[in-house]
Formats: sequence, structure tokens, C-alpha cells
Amino acid sequence: MKKKVTIIIPNYNGLKFMEPCMKALETQSDKNFELLVVDNGSTDGSVEWLKEHKIPAVFLEKNTGFSGAVNVGIRHAKTPYVILLNNDTEPQPDYVKELVRMMDRSPKIFSASSKMIQLHHKELMDDAGDMYSVLGWAYQRGVGQSSRGYKKPRSVFAACAGAAIYRREVFEEIGGFDEAHFAYLEDIDVGYRAKIHGYENVYCPSAVVYHVGSGTSGSKYNSFKVKLAARNNIYLNYKNMPALQLLLNLFPLILGIFVKYLFFRKIGFESDYVEGLKEGLRTARTTKKVRFQMPRFFNYVKIEIELILGTVLYIWEFLRRKLKIDRPF
Repeated sequence: MKKKVTIIIPNYNGLKFMEPCMKALETQSDKNFELLVVDNGSTDGSVEWLKEHKIPAVFLEKNTGFSGAVNVGIRHAKTPYVILLNNDTEPQPDYVKELVRMMDRSPKIFSASSKMIQLHHKELMDDAGDMYSVLGWAYQRGVGQSSRGYKKPRSVFAACAGAAIYRREVFEEIGGFDEAHFAYLEDIDVGYRAKIHGYENVYCPSAVVYHVGSGTSGSKYNSFKVKLAARNNIYLNYKNMPALQLLLNLFPLILGIFVKYLFFRKIGFESDYVEGLKEGLRTARTTKKVRFQMPRFFNYVKIEIELILGTVLYIWEFLRRKLKIDRPF
């Protein structure tokens, strides 16, 4: 039977995660997939382990970031679909089968995000699809909420690339992951570009995966992550919003930056955040801006509505966490 999907696992010094991830893949009910690890110049013994266990892999000489690694994997893949899977995950038995089934529903689906549950706190969600807001804030839908919920498929702004499936041929149309991003927000960016081109991103609750989280960077907030995410946020908006949309959203975007600055000042990362913003403003033109085309005007209108609704959903989820409201949906 011709294989429909290639599972691409980017790895950078993730040897401690490799064995449990591979064991979980061995339990898949649908084994009709190719496997490819893209090693990003690891120095922790990952290369030797992969060779010893004869796991198909591409070995890069240096760390090209998440975006660089998965682009290499996508270029090597020949299957209609590709699954991008973090090494610090343990997919459940029907994970591959359910993601493929979701993609088979419509050729307009570009990506499907899985139901990601915290590995060490299995009662809690990690991600039910990624969202974006008119404030310029990206966030994980459902994070920290009860994993008993989020049972319904739905449209999301973008798939979390830590455990999602993509239609490979669409990358040829919209471009791959932006390697200028290196890491962080690259999945929001590629999902945004797909929406501009009229494709959908969806959430597949029946594809369950357990996720360690921050397995490579080491923590939720650190200097590297804060600076890079701030820079990439500038890239994301500059590249994907036409001038008129940027002007329309200027006030909420500035408000979002100010509120984030206050947050990072409170936890001691304000200098990293500001430096990231400055770098983003200096170097935004090095990224490839999506050219506005009038036939896609209504796609931009739909995206703007989603950004506004995404802000409302963010406030709702924030209140749920603060008030400990347990109404999973």
C-alpha cells in the first residue's frame, strides 16, 4: 500500500526523549507511514543513537532551528501528507490514523492540529490548536484546562507544529516554514499564509498526543525564547498584513506590545523583550512579505474577523483560568 504520510521529527540534543517517542510510534494502529528524523547538529549522542537503531535520518552540521529542520524534512518527503512531531511527545495509538482521516475530508484543509495533553499532568490540556488575536498575541487554545474537554473538531487559526499534520503540496504554493523565524511563531505564520490563500486549519480531538513541553528550550520563559518570540511577532504581522490592515490594527497591536512589556518587566525579562522588538523592526524587511492580491480580499476580511474573535476567546480563556471555570468544550 502506498504510504500517505511522512512523520518528520526535528531533533536537537533530545536523546532523552527519543526512545519513548519511538516506542509510542511503534504502537500506532495505522503503521502506513514513513519516518524521518532531522537532526540539527546534536552533540548529546543523538546521532550515534539514531545510527545504531537504524532510524531514517538526515544529519545537519549545525542547528538550523525548528524551521530549517522541518523544511529539510518536508523537501525529503514524497507522501501527500507530512506530520511534524516534536521529540518530547508520545502519540497515542490512533494518532496517525485520526489525523490522516481528518485531512482526507477536504482538499481545502491545509493542517490539522492534534489534542495535546501535558505528559506529566494528564488531567490538563497543553494545546487544542493555536489562535491569534488582533492584539498580536498568539496563544494555545485550552492550555491548562481539563483534558476531559475539547472533544469537538473545529476551525483554529493555525495548527501547533509540535504535533500536527500538513498537506505537503500546499507548501509549494505558499512557501515552507520561514527560516528567518528560526523557532517560535513559525507555525502561526505558515497557518496565516495558508488562510490568505484560502485554506483551512482545523483541530482534530481524536488524535491525542502527550507532550512534555519546553523540552528543547528548557522552560516556559527564558531570555532566548522571549527575545526570539518578540522579534518573530514583528515579522509575523509585517509579512502577512497588507499596509491597510496594519494601519487598521495599529492601535491594538501597540496596546498588545505595551501590555506584554509590563508582563515581562514583572518577571524580569523586559530588556530581552525590548531587544527582540528592536531586532524585529531592524530586520523585518529580510523576511518575504506576502504580496496582496485583490482576488483574496475576502480572505483578508475573514482573517480580520478571526483576529477579533481570537481576542474575545483569549479573554474568555483567561477568565476561565482565573475563576477556575470548568466548562470544557
